[in-house]
Amino acid sequence: MAEFQEVLKQSALHPKPAGLCLQYGTAGFRTNAKQLDHIMFRMGMLATLRSKKTQATIGVMVTASHNPEEDNGVKLVDPMGEMLTPAWEDYATQLANAEQDDLARAVKEVIQKEAIDMSREANVFVGKDTRSSSPALSQAVIDGVSALGGHTPLHGLVSEHKGECAMYLLLNASNRTDDQKHLCVDGANGIGALKVREMEHHLQKGLQISLFNDGSKGKLNHQCGADFVKVQQKPPADIEINPGERCCSFDGDADRIVYYYTDSDGRFHLLDGDKIATLISTFLKELLTQAGLDLNIAVVQTAYANGSSTLYLENTMKVIVKCTKTGVKHLHHEAQKFDIGVYFEANGHGTVLFSQAAVEKIQQLAEDANSDDTKKRAALLLQSTVNVINQTVGDAISDMLLIEAILAVRGMTVQQWDAMYTDLPNRQLKVKVSDRRVIDTTDAERRAVSPAGLQDAIDSLVKKYRQARSFVRPSGTEDVVRVYAEAETQESADALAHEVSLAVYRLAGGVGDEPKPLQ
Repeated sequence: MAEFQEVLKQSALHPKPAGLCLQYGTAGFRTNAKQLDHIMFRMGMLATLRSKKTQATIGVMVTASHNPEEDNGVKLVDPMGEMLTPAWEDYATQLANAEQDDLARAVKEVIQKEAIDMSREANVFVGKDTRSSSPALSQAVIDGVSALGGHTPLHGLVSEHKGECAMYLLLNASNRTDDQKHLCVDGANGIGALKVREMEHHLQKGLQISLFNDGSKGKLNHQCGADFVKVQQKPPADIEINPGERCCSFDGDADRIVYYYTDSDGRFHLLDGDKIATLISTFLKELLTQAGLDLNIAVVQTAYANGSSTLYLENTMKVIVKCTKTGVKHLHHEAQKFDIGVYFEANGHGTVLFSQAAVEKIQQLAEDANSDDTKKRAALLLQSTVNVINQTVGDAISDMLLIEAILAVRGMTVQQWDAMYTDLPNRQLKVKVSDRRVIDTTDAERRAVSPAGLQDAIDSLVKKYRQARSFVRPSGTEDVVRVYAEAETQESADALAHEVSLAVYRLAGGVGDEPKPLQ
């Protein structure tokens, strides 16, 4: 086959470092940018094969999200904006780790297993973020696509904004004062900052943005961005914010968002993905009631969701709550089962999904000349929400626009939003083990089924503390077991996390020193 001669010729220009092995995971491939040239070339080839197999366009995104600027990564995107199927994730790992002399055979194996007709057209869209390594790495992807005869009709910097769509929502907030219109945005020196700068003029009547870390001088994700703010529990460095001032941070590729403010005593308050999901889902539920639409709405969480958010949604707001395994693909698939599915990981990555049937019912009501003013307004607000949100993937900018619109329509301050419920104090720890596979879980990772005795030990420890729960799960990438604990007080949460860590260390093959109590 002539194309394999081209594969061998082109792959020699993108050689694999000896001994390097990487695994395709939820985040695709992600490591230091210097080690990724061969990976990018091979993922370009895999995307071409996937396009020929599905007879549709495949996306390749070159980014490392919230990682430091010296890192980069790549992720393939299926035709409907979804992640690769598990079988194709395995192919990605196999191609990435094939030695140079074995690459053509590995490609042929995928073609044979999937019965791919190589005469079919293939189209691949290639996107990249603002990292200095991204242009060269995205070119390596394009080389891989070309090696198997694919086409790249679209490639470049990627983000999306829907400023015009947000204006109906924002302008429906006549009770919003000028100071409530102000928002500080930390762009993490990434692509999101560039797009916010482009769209500011669309929003001036309803939203006044002060943009920081806009990429003009700072380093991507360095002491800024959503991950920094969440992990460090403080605002980005070199940003002065006034007490009560509403702020948000994107991550480097603008698919995560968190909000925060400081109070009059200087205390930092974080509004993470749980708070975002609560704000959005309760707003949508109220609109459905006002519109008289019989549509079900659910919030999909992982075990990491704060217990207070779950109780508030279920008991106070009467919203359906479902729990899945950790990972966006699990959340996304569960959310698709409802008329309206809302999901946000605690890190601020998430979106809202509307079924086609829900969209049609909302549109019919919005266009019904006989509906009363209350129903009409609710339907129009729902319709605007459908238009603003990016349903295919986490999009910090569209999430920000929706959050700002909801606060505006409700006339809510960030403090009132924060006060919807109070987070239970929690603690996350890691325990090194000889083999993470010894830990097996069930019930959406909330209970351990192996090793024997571990879940019984956790249950006994949890009973010692008020409003407590704890779970353990193996890391997806390293021989580490992750421990989560929450309880009524921070002291109790810390103590419980430490005691569960000890149980993991003793029952699951811990290595190194025993976990020490938190200071």
